[in-house]
Amino acid sequence: MDEVRASVDAILVGAGTIRADNPRLLVNSPVRRAARVAAGKPEYPLKVTVSGTGELDPGAQFWHTGGDKVLCTTDAGADRARALGLGRAADVVPLGPGLDWRRLLEHLHDVRGVRRLMVEGGGTVHTQLLQAGLADELQLVMAPLFVGDPDAPRLFGPGGYQGGRLRLIGTRRIEDVVLMSYEPTAPGTGPLPAAADRHWLALACELAALCPPSRTAFSVGAVVVAADGTELARGHSREAGDPVVHAEEAALARIDPADPRLAGATVYSSLEPCARRSSRPAPCARLILDAGVRRVVTAWREPDTFVTDADGSGLLAAAGADVVVLPQYEVQAKAPNGHLL
Repeated sequence: MDEVRASVDAILVGAGTIRADNPRLLVNSPVRRAARVAAGKPEYPLKVTVSGTGELDPGAQFWHTGGDKVLCTTDAGADRARALGLGRAADVVPLGPGLDWRRLLEHLHDVRGVRRLMVEGGGTVHTQLLQAGLADELQLVMAPLFVGDPDAPRLFGPGGYQGGRLRLIGTRRIEDVVLMSYEPTAPGTGPLPAAADRHWLALACELAALCPPSRTAFSVGAVVVAADGTELARGHSREAGDPVVHAEEAALARIDPADPRLAGATVYSSLEPCARRSSRPAPCARLILDAGVRRVVTAWREPDTFVTDADGSGLLAAAGADVVVLPQYEVQAKAPNGHLL
């Protein structure tokens, strides 16, 4: 949860969640907060809540922790919220006589610069966004707990949903729970969808921020993901006390070379895999090809800081690999390397 919060521009919860759970909605890891600041972002994501009535407790933790806050409400709800003094704690945004989700999202995008929004609930908010076809990705955690109470809250409410089915784009074990990422669309075939690419490349960029600093090498993170969305391995530069290990090299070393999933896997690397290096016999682009991987997603091309004519993408493409660059993650990928650029 903390990892996802750190990766977004804003976190949204419904008024019911504030009343029931009194959440703070913070990024707890100081390392992740520092990575956000290094990337030019606020220390904490923008916090957003939605209320039809504006009737919220001014003493709730939501208003008094983290960074900026926004309350989206109706015209009547805005008057009530300001009367309660919430205008001093948050930007109160009236959306008209009723709650219009598209208008709300447009405001966050156009006025507040939100590009990636995490919605933490509750069930009413989840239901409305899915029914309106406005959700891009759904993350579910299967926890080892039996809940037999017939009155237990549900993640979704009754109603029809566009597509009617979810497509699995990623799985990940986290101690004794399993995180499953889905795209709310009818199932299909072909390469991993854009939502999965964004998810895994963002994670690779976060891993880059964990690298021990260096004046002679880039900080890079990498994740290897199977075609069915299963994470096979991850790594980052200079991990485990090895001063010269590269991210892709560290991740691939954790996978059995005979694993048949490598042929359909994708390597997500915050920096273009190297084509030349002096510290080891084989550069990372060659290691990727030798492993049988034929798809790479990266955030930025390697500059000529340490190696001239660096072209890992060219080496990969010449061997038939598909190389995808997502430049929207370039700033985040460069942040741990600012002292080298």
